[in-house]
Amino acid sequence: MAELVESIKENGVLVPAIARPHPEGGVELLSGQRRLKACELAEIKEIPVIVKDLDDDAAIILLVDSNLHREDILPSEKAFAYQMKLEALKRQGKRTDLTSRQIGEKLSVDTVSENSADSSRSIHRYIRLTNLIDPILEMVDNKQIAFNAAVELSYLGSKEQAEVFESIEAEEAAPSIEQSRKIRRFSQEGKLNTAVIESIMQEQKPEKIKIILEEDKIKRYFPNNYTRRQIEDTVMRLLEQWHRQQMRKKNQPER
Repeated sequence: MAELVESIKENGVLVPAIARPHPEGGVELLSGQRRLKACELAEIKEIPVIVKDLDDDAAIILLVDSNLHREDILPSEKAFAYQMKLEALKRQGKRTDLTSRQIGEKLSVDTVSENSADSSRSIHRYIRLTNLIDPILEMVDNKQIAFNAAVELSYLGSKEQAEVFESIEAEEAAPSIEQSRKIRRFSQEGKLNTAVIESIMQEQKPEKIKIILEEDKIKRYFPNNYTRRQIEDTVMRLLEQWHRQQMRKKNQPER
């Protein structure tokens, strides 16, 4: 935000916000909330806005497309955003007016992916997350369960998911992808119950290395405006450089 404020002070708002007329007067801002906030902080009283006459479905599609470009978006936010866009596209496809571009067009996840960085397959898997019960979805957002494992669990009913979550709490460990697939298979065969879930959850999982870096210790090495993703990317690049150095040393002939 601080960088955006400085950029707007120097160059102004380069990309106009987008709004639509509000039924009760004025306009409703659909994209450009951060630019508007930055202008307020920079004490700039006007922002360029393109006003479009959009219905609710078109507004939802525009809103989702503009927000999915955010860097630190949670998996659950992506999931429900993609679902919203898919439902809006489906409603457009059901229209009978001859001016609708969606008439006769195959509406599917492929259509949702047209203006997205995610593939159709990824979008389908994100939308699957909307079938998860809240405690498991929260685990996905907190990176306490693998994304693909959560997708497998999304095919269970809510009662079965609740039983899995109880087992997760009891074992103090999330199921691996393989365990989640096994749980899903037993569910599809109609053989899933508490005993089966406990048996699968107690199977030996490969030991994983877990490293926790305290925020106050690591943040002092980075600018205040660095996001979690930027910090993680920088740390991984440094580790890769260190690894290459170690490999070069290892491959050097002894003197």
